[in-house]
Amino acid sequence: MPSPGTAASRNVSTRRPVIAWALWDWGSAAFNAVVTTFVFSTYLASELFVDPAIVAAANGNDDDPALVHALAENASIVGLALMFAGIVVALVAPVLGQRSDGTGRRKLWLGVNTGLVVLAMAAMVFVEGTPAYLILGATLIAVGNVFFEFASVNYYAMLTQVSTRENIGRVSGFGWGMGYVGGIVLLVLLLVLFIQSFGNPDAGGLLAVSKDGGLNIRLAILASALWYAVFAIPVLVRVPEIPAQRREVRVGFFRSYVVLWNTLRSLWRDSRQVLLFLVASAVFRDGLTGVFTFGAIIAAQVFGFSSTEVLYFAVAANVVAGVSTFAAGRFDDRFGPKRVIAASLICLIVLGAAMLFIGTSQTGFWIVGLGLCAFVGPVQSASRSFLARVAPEGREGEIFGLYATTGRAVSFLAPGLFALFVGLTGDTRLGILGIVLILAVGLALLLPVKAKPAAIV
Repeated sequence: MPSPGTAASRNVSTRRPVIAWALWDWGSAAFNAVVTTFVFSTYLASELFVDPAIVAAANGNDDDPALVHALAENASIVGLALMFAGIVVALVAPVLGQRSDGTGRRKLWLGVNTGLVVLAMAAMVFVEGTPAYLILGATLIAVGNVFFEFASVNYYAMLTQVSTRENIGRVSGFGWGMGYVGGIVLLVLLLVLFIQSFGNPDAGGLLAVSKDGGLNIRLAILASALWYAVFAIPVLVRVPEIPAQRREVRVGFFRSYVVLWNTLRSLWRDSRQVLLFLVASAVFRDGLTGVFTFGAIIAAQVFGFSSTEVLYFAVAANVVAGVSTFAAGRFDDRFGPKRVIAASLICLIVLGAAMLFIGTSQTGFWIVGLGLCAFVGPVQSASRSFLARVAPEGREGEIFGLYATTGRAVSFLAPGLFALFVGLTGDTRLGILGIVLILAVGLALLLPVKAKPAAIV
């Protein structure tokens, strides 16, 4: 099997294409950090979306049982929306990836799906801070997640077009690290321009945007949509499309499912280790998603972080995650991606469990939360690198489509178990138990996997 980065890939493995490719990661922070983690998700989890009568009855008491229950119920609604989004991705992603390989239109579909994410983000400007708009907000997060996953299939497949086997770990880590750095820059800009109160409790940021109905948050999301759109352009311009001679799979849409089934049979027969990695990574990546998706909600509801304090934490989290991910890329090339993944998962499990024993101390959350952030990025980057190393040349989109599908096939686990633990106990903090459990199962499934190139016929 040809190595990643052979043929046409080696010809474009220069600094400009790598930077152009990584800028998509930089821009994607607008969705990952702003929408699903630190700003829009916590906005939906705020008291703005709780019945005003319940808020008034609580009279400023954050421990009021009715208020706590209502906030937990809203968090569960967001979790369920993400679960339904995962089902859609699981059914469609591998076929879309396969077809982008076959038609040689990876960049086209990357552009289309990124554009749809941007539109979903822009539509969030209409989600006013009242209970009536909670379902719309959760729906837009779900829609954005669907198309973000579709875009990621093609983006990940392009990793082998801008790297070689010798530097694929560093290139992957560079891209993921750029995502965190982009998150830092964007979050600081949003904090200064739209969110931080500079002596005026009724307006946010230097632009003095009214906070009525969450307008300052909604405009911050709109600005983030523009950010994403701008930084998605370079990869579409600078990175060459896959060559014509590699466009081998040309079938109709529904026939693509037959090809997919044959691919799965071939993997089971000839490359079972790759299939086992897809299953293991599906589980632990869902746990990673849970860490970021629900971490900010836990910070706000359990540890009493204000929306501004959540953003302060977000900036620090992205600094820690960016530094660790850049470093992990070198460890990936030197020691192999599996060791990076396993070591990081062990640390995540220990730190996640520690979250249960720090009471409501914000200092404790800062310490444990930043520790968690230090190991999430390395797992994600090394997982992408692992799969790119073993994917057959010209079939990367199909393999990364399976990567997205297997991840989404179990994507109900993190939001589902989070919602279950929260629903049974009425305590948002205990949702972390479900996430830790998922990470532990993913680690157990990973340990027997050996890195062997796929052989698909």
